[in-house]
Amino acid sequence: MALLLVSGSFFGAHAQQPKFQWLTVKSANLKCWECKERLDKYLLVENKANMEMGIMQWKINLLQGEIKFQYLPDRTNPEAIKAALNNAGFDADNDKAEPEAYQKLPPICKRAEEGGGPKKGKPCHVQPYFN
Repeated sequence: MALLLVSGSFFGAHAQQPKFQWLTVKSANLKCWECKERLDKYLLVENKANMEMGIMQWKINLLQGEIKFQYLPDRTNPEAIKAALNNAGFDADNDKAEPEAYQKLPPICKRAEEGGGPKKGKPCHVQPYFN
């Protein structure tokens, strides 16, 4: 009988766990592998320091200029995730990057209208192969 109670308690507690949610964010200046590496490093630190490890994973699609986040809504939210992107120097949907952080990005990570991103015949979405 005690086993049944423990089992029931386990399932009751498990059912109350928050479900993951997904958020897709477009970024006008996230098009190259160098941008991706910078953002990955920033998000690792930010997620641990300020989001209680609420972001479970993110997937960056450089060709589309978008990031898909899987997160726990009891630990973080879309506004905090977008703010982290802005603080890293990247646009997040209609929210522009923080100017100071944006200025620190390398030229290739700037917005296309400012000369950043891929150049014709020179894709930058794949990390170069070095011998």
